[in-house]
Amino acid sequence: MPKEFTQKITIPALQSKKEKKEKIVALTAYDFPIAQIVDECGLDIILVGDSLGMVVLGYENTIPVTMDEMIHHTRIVARAAKKALVIGDMPYFSFHLSEEETVYNASRFLKEAGAAAVKIEGASKKRLKLIEALIEAEIPVMGHVGLTPQSIHRMGEFRVRGKEVNEAQKIITDALNLEKAGVFSVILECIPLELARIITEKLKVPTIGIGAGPYCDGQILVFHDLVGLSNGYLPKFVKKYADLYEIISNAIKRYMKDIKAGNFPDDRYSYHLKSDVLKEIHPKK
Repeated sequence: MPKEFTQKITIPALQSKKEKKEKIVALTAYDFPIAQIVDECGLDIILVGDSLGMVVLGYENTIPVTMDEMIHHTRIVARAAKKALVIGDMPYFSFHLSEEETVYNASRFLKEAGAAAVKIEGASKKRLKLIEALIEAEIPVMGHVGLTPQSIHRMGEFRVRGKEVNEAQKIITDALNLEKAGVFSVILECIPLELARIITEKLKVPTIGIGAGPYCDGQILVFHDLVGLSNGYLPKFVKKYADLYEIISNAIKRYMKDIKAGNFPDDRYSYHLKSDVLKEIHPKK
């Protein structure tokens, strides 16, 4: 890895980037080889998102993802990341009962998985108290407002949030309350760019956008969407930088064709016995 990429990103380093108006670059990852590639590219944050459930585990949404699944994948990613700040996403029902259980679950991300922080969705009064408890326990927290996928059953659908006055004002208030509670950053998901700009200007901590326009302090996408491994509908905000689905499909089809035609494996991909060994085990008559 180049020397300029070996210094570990810290939370104060992210804050410094906001103050210097340097863009923060974030991406999700869920396994060792991808996390290694992502980290070696030199970005700032790797989020082990509960999007794991949909893009890796095949669930319909993020709700079924368990703490054990999140810890397992976060541990793998943290093992690969030498520079990026690794954040573990608190899955549904890991922070919905008591402060004690929330702190315990969050601490697992740091103690067992090797993450540097956790992300938690929402900004209700109870959620803010939980965030304060986490920070009191020395667990850094990233907030998340706008579209919160764990609330899909209440919302009914994935759609842009904050287009009406009341909802926009609530999102601004939520972001400010999260900052007051002590989060080091806030994810803004699927909100109008004008609203994201207002929030970014009001907050002292960095904002990280996903479907929130260009005025956030940083941006994040789901890795599988970025490289074209997600087959099917992609939200408007996703820019696909590669089409790995097509590349991998074509490779597998060529592999199948070669096997059926008897072209693979040939001598180049096979091992051979020395002639004297062959004569010994299979003498010609």
